Amino acid sequence: MDRKLITFTVPCYNSEVYMEHCIDSLLTAGDRAEILIVNDGSTDRTGEIAARYQAQYPDICRVLTQANGGHGAGINHGLKEARGFYFKVVDSDDWLDETALRQTMDLLERLEPQGGVDLLITNYIYDNTDPSLTKTIHYRNVFPQERIFGWEKTRYFRPWQYLCMHASTHRTQLLRDIGIELPEHMFYEDNLFSYLPLPYVRKMCYLNADLYHYLIGREGQSVEEDILKERCEHQVTVSRLMFEACDPAQLRREQPKLARYLIHALTFFMILATAFTRLNNTAEADRQVHEMWQTLKSENKPLARRLKYHSLATFLNFPGHGGRIFSIACYRLGHKFVAFN
Repeated sequence: MDRKLITFTVPCYNSEVYMEHCIDSLLTAGDRAEILIVNDGSTDRTGEIAARYQAQYPDICRVLTQANGGHGAGINHGLKEARGFYFKVVDSDDWLDETALRQTMDLLERLEPQGGVDLLITNYIYDNTDPSLTKTIHYRNVFPQERIFGWEKTRYFRPWQYLCMHASTHRTQLLRDIGIELPEHMFYEDNLFSYLPLPYVRKMCYLNADLYHYLIGREGQSVEEDILKERCEHQVTVSRLMFEACDPAQLRREQPKLARYLIHALTFFMILATAFTRLNNTAEADRQVHEMWQTLKSENKPLARRLKYHSLATFLNFPGHGGRIFSIACYRLGHKFVAFN
């Protein structure tokens, strides 16, 4: 089996309108990359378009076909079939910048003689259909640049900075070694994908390049506000799985900065799960939020209390109708600073 420097996995479900833009951007990486186009039970021309790319670029593109299992199932399939030393997921309505991609490939190639890294971090752009809301998320204040480092060299993350899927390129073998497998038919599971490997990451590198364009504002996206409200239970489930994955307190003595980041990330996602549920503005939504926090408290009371009472989550959990209104107002205010949907 021929090894590639990197595998790009592109989960596709009825993606005929935008997938070509995505795949064309990945093809600029050349034959050092492979592109796995995962057709997730599509009913439009997705399979036909994917087959055309495979026929035209047989040394780069491969089509993986599966019954509909959702985004997570597509990632699982891609990871199983990947031939690259590194693994990156690119959603079919997103794309990569050509210049930044060339820089990324060159850096990964330079790192390999040093044993490579477990995680490469790059910048990403919230590429909004409203250009005034477009925003770049970088990590210049957090990481040293273009050299291998460990968690001890990291600095403080700002509230809106976290290591999401768009910023992350993992070593394929690390993901396989930890046995990562994402739930099927579950939205927002990409947060699990970026979070679960972190306790096992020892060697990192940061490239200050705006690589990933994350499209925001397309009708029907899973991050559209009405859909977020409708699928708030998915947010709650994913946040709970992250909470259960590890206890940062057990890591604090040997890797305090890793533990600090894990708490930062958990806080961020628990706040999102709380806010998106309360956006429904009903007593039933309040009940779901209360039940979520009670469940977490029963599993790990010290961690649950820290997340709830030592962060913005405190303000999002004020009870009653007034608390609900205040929670939604906090969400609206945060959205003005980072238009993440």
